[in-house]
Amino acid sequence: MNAVYKTSLPLRTATDPDPAVSAPLQAVREAMGMVPNMYAAMVNLPALLDAYSHGYQKFRAEAGFTPVEQEVVFLAISRFNGCHYCVAAHSFVADMMSKVPTEITDAIRDGRPIADARLEALRTFAHAMTESRGNPTPAQAGAFLAAGYSEQHILAIILAISVKVISNYANHIFHTELDPGFADRAWTPPRAAPVERV
Repeated sequence: MNAVYKTSLPLRTATDPDPAVSAPLQAVREAMGMVPNMYAAMVNLPALLDAYSHGYQKFRAEAGFTPVEQEVVFLAISRFNGCHYCVAAHSFVADMMSKVPTEITDAIRDGRPIADARLEALRTFAHAMTESRGNPTPAQAGAFLAAGYSEQHILAIILAISVKVISNYANHIFHTELDPGFADRAWTPPRAAPVERV
């Protein structure tokens, strides 16, 4: 496998002298009781963390998916993108907060179909949207809509992909170390074909 770049930028802290860095991390610590390594990495460019947080909150609040469906979408995208950090973190959130049955989370992590037909249609379409870079076939979109979802849900998946591109790619660049709280749900991406270098 070809070596991949790792940034030299450090993880920042909630005591950073730059308020553009410390203020959002203090807010994260107050909300979550910790500062996840991913946030400490992304805040090296405060605008990146701000864009991620805003999009993430909007998806959670306004996308029209249940908490279980939200995790299916985030996990499907993060798995396709090979993000060890986000798959582990969303597995933890799925288990502890969104109350996703473990068999659903584990199926997505393993690349297996979900037994629930509606959730499987959602997983399949989120994967197809990510893989095709937003160019699903009419048959793929038709299957998603036939499962009871709407075209607004397609837009919501675009929002989720946008959010996950920010976090997945940032984690790739930082090789973000998994926080201890997520360690029980550690995940290793399957071996992929080498990335074409241009």
